[in-house]
Amino acid sequence: MASTVTTSKDSAATSRPGYGRLLRTRGAWTFLLPGFAARQPFAMLTLSIVLLVQHTTGSYGAAGAVAAVTGVSMALFAPYTGRLADRHGQHAVLVPGVLVHAAAGLALTALALNDAPLWALFAAAVPTGASVPQVGPMVRARWGVRLKGSPLMATAAAFESVTDEFTFVVGPLLATALCTTVDPSAGLVTEAALTLVGGLLFAAQKGTQPPVATTADGHPRVRHASALRVPGVRVLIVTFLGIGSVFGGMQVSLAAFTESIGEPGLNGVLYGVFAAGNMLAGLACGAIAWKVAPQRRLVVAYAALALAASALWTADSALLLGALGLLVGMCIAPALITGYTLVESLVPAGARTEAFTWLTGAVALGQAAAVTVAGQFEDRLWDGAGFLVPMGGTLLALATLLALRSRLAGAPRGRTVARGMGHREPVAVD
Repeated sequence: MASTVTTSKDSAATSRPGYGRLLRTRGAWTFLLPGFAARQPFAMLTLSIVLLVQHTTGSYGAAGAVAAVTGVSMALFAPYTGRLADRHGQHAVLVPGVLVHAAAGLALTALALNDAPLWALFAAAVPTGASVPQVGPMVRARWGVRLKGSPLMATAAAFESVTDEFTFVVGPLLATALCTTVDPSAGLVTEAALTLVGGLLFAAQKGTQPPVATTADGHPRVRHASALRVPGVRVLIVTFLGIGSVFGGMQVSLAAFTESIGEPGLNGVLYGVFAAGNMLAGLACGAIAWKVAPQRRLVVAYAALALAASALWTADSALLLGALGLLVGMCIAPALITGYTLVESLVPAGARTEAFTWLTGAVALGQAAAVTVAGQFEDRLWDGAGFLVPMGGTLLALATLLALRSRLAGAPRGRTVARGMGHREPVAVD
């Protein structure tokens, strides 16, 4: 029978891994600060596209479709970006990626402002999405190197979720303010500039990137096994698709709702409240020493998310919608954090950046589909009909999770004896 033997001293030292201890990890700040700057534009991209294209075309359906093409393109290319980063190093992938993204974003802006046909906007949206820098997964992979075998990995997953959601508090507010008070194109232009500067700063931190396995002659060692071959990763992809449907449905539906009541400036505020709920719940999750298995935590958290998302379409006032959005956000964080934490037990270290990008891509794909469907609902049905999308997406994903939850059990790793404290690896014994 598998067992883990620890001394009482070790147990006391590791039973309460906290943020303070995490942030004292050597070298962490060298990638955290530039990583935060580099991922900030991601929270601005979809909303900036929606607001710009809706302004130039007058249609939420067209705006949602262009944003959806961007999201689908990102979802399809993100895993390959992660695989290339695992094989060749993050710096080699990031530098050309941010250059292409900035150029493509500016091209999309120019086409929209010059009333280009919809097909031209779609054409520009493809490279814009394909080149989105996968900074969040790359930061998570760097934590994996620094915290190998440490109980702080769950805390790091929570911290990264909080960081992501903080960007989704600031990003929509900034995008809405720029597009409504400066110029409809200001959000997308700022996103491109921030991606370029932040991405290059993060890429420059070569000392903390995961090492690239090489052959005896110094060439990268090619790994043919994909993270997608792990059954648990495929289950997590479906659950993250449902989470993406919440993000996409909220973005379009909140914009349409606030415009319908004559308060478009509330859009960023309401989305910020939603993201703030996610961030606060993420902080709480990282501060708890969990005793419940992560597979069970994911099922419970996802059931709560589906229930909360199912109530969004009933909101008939900004106050009620804000309260429901806060609740939905608080339910998303535990599901996201637990899903990312499960990657450590499911996926070999050499494929984790790819695994993280599959999950990030799943969120983007779910968001893209939700933006498209919610935009059509808002155009063709009643105000607020787009909120049906998060309900449907989470309920379908929950059904899949319940049916396939047994695949989330990690492969046995043998008996170990935890030696020492901090970040030392367990030592195998007979």
